[in-house]
Amino acid sequence: MNESETIIRCGWAGSDPVYQAYHDNEWGLPVTDDNRLYEKLCLEGFQSGLAWITILRKRENFRAAFHGFEIARVAEMTEADVERLLQDAGIVRHRGKIASTINNAQRTLELQREFGSLAAYVWRYAPAPGPAPQTLADIPAKTDASTALSKDLRKRGFSFVGPTTCYAFMQSMGLVNDHIAECFCRDAAETARKAMRG
Repeated sequence: MNESETIIRCGWAGSDPVYQAYHDNEWGLPVTDDNRLYEKLCLEGFQSGLAWITILRKRENFRAAFHGFEIARVAEMTEADVERLLQDAGIVRHRGKIASTINNAQRTLELQREFGSLAAYVWRYAPAPGPAPQTLADIPAKTDASTALSKDLRKRGFSFVGPTTCYAFMQSMGLVNDHIAECFCRDAAETARKAMRG
């Protein structure tokens, strides 16, 4: 695509270069790496009640605070770590969400033992491909699949994993392709999803 062509993106990407880079290079591409899936689930939990751009701008600080979201290392963090991170201005200082990140790492280890990987578990909830949304108004805040994922995660002891949070996670990790029909990223995301599914 040359410079003179107008690039059509999903409207939420706006004009912020950080947001656009996230939209263009990450959002909607399928992810099967457990640490990345766990990271995103946690960051979506931190985002609850806030704008995603706030979390995105702090993502490197979150990674530093939580050992790069290495599941086994975060699972070993303690209440002392919670207290320390409550003083870290580089992240969202919310006791419940910090504690949830540690708890969810411990629960993820249990999922890995049961299913072999977090990816094997979450991808069971990926719905069959549907029609491309024409506008942002066509994209739901939650779906039956995200509600089912949320319900099962909660049953397994996860926290900050409501149906809306789970759907945002599914969108970003490529379990669904919610790039609008005209978005220049949609075809690449769909091709990657088909390749992964075989």
